[in-house]
Amino acid sequence: MNATRWTRTLSFTATTAVALAVLAGCGEDQPAAQDPAPTDSAASDSPSPGSPDTTGSPEPAEPSTSPTDDAGEATVPAYFVGETPQGLRLFREFHRVSGADPLAAAAELVTSGSPRDPDYRTLFPAGTFASVEHTDGKFVATLADDAWQQAPAGMSKKDAALAVQQLVHTLQGVQQQRSPLEVVLDGSPTTLLGVDTAGGVRNADQLSTLALVNVTTPSEGASVSGTVTAEGLASSFEATVPWEVRRGDEVVLDGFATADGWMDRLYPWRVEVDLSGLEPGKYTFVARTDDPSGGAEGNGPTEDTKTINVG
Repeated sequence: MNATRWTRTLSFTATTAVALAVLAGCGEDQPAAQDPAPTDSAASDSPSPGSPDTTGSPEPAEPSTSPTDDAGEATVPAYFVGETPQGLRLFREFHRVSGADPLAAAAELVTSGSPRDPDYRTLFPAGTFASVEHTDGKFVATLADDAWQQAPAGMSKKDAALAVQQLVHTLQGVQQQRSPLEVVLDGSPTTLLGVDTAGGVRNADQLSTLALVNVTTPSEGASVSGTVTAEGLASSFEATVPWEVRRGDEVVLDGFATADGWMDRLYPWRVEVDLSGLEPGKYTFVARTDDPSGGAEGNGPTEDTKTINVG
């Protein structure tokens, strides 16, 4: 690939403005929606739902939730599951929901399995919580009945733990606090899909839970033109995030972004992409982790793709 470094400035169409407005200006010490701070479970190959958040590591400067607007709506993050070379991992999307109860609305996005990106899905069985709230420094999700106390037939313990992490990361992103999750039934703490939540479930380690690259913008199905800003998060070799624009199988543009860091967690990346030379039509934007071995070592690169409509 002939890589070209692009100037990092911000330009986008009205279609993508809502999602990008959510990404503006948040301090390093403030919790971020896509990547809560690493926990002490970093050595594990799978999420550790009960692991305490002990590191106090800084996080990328990305807030998650916009205030309720004049239409009574808010923009919230929702975490879904997608395939990666490391197995199932979490990817984030932003969604518009009712601002009356954004925590419950975001939780319902996860449990209903309503991602925009067809590459994503949820691990939750169909259903909903009776209520979801943030109180006394923790999230409390009340079960409607006992159906979700145990995992459904065929769900592994690893998938059940990742499903719980979908909810934990989503609620933390909405609230902008790394609070633990407790699930209750009839007023008492209980299990969620077989995962014990008594005492609170915290966010598991990023590098064993989140996809190693995630495209936040452009969003799936976005209508774009001219120069647009692509951005997201990644943990990629030497902070290099290769990207492409494809029309079918043909690569029509390519280059790379440089993330703010790598190795220990996910870091923000951003790159300006000039689409003005492309014919109108449907394209795919692709970002991936860098693989200097060319597939000879490790599991190969992680990719995230977004269908875009160039006008």
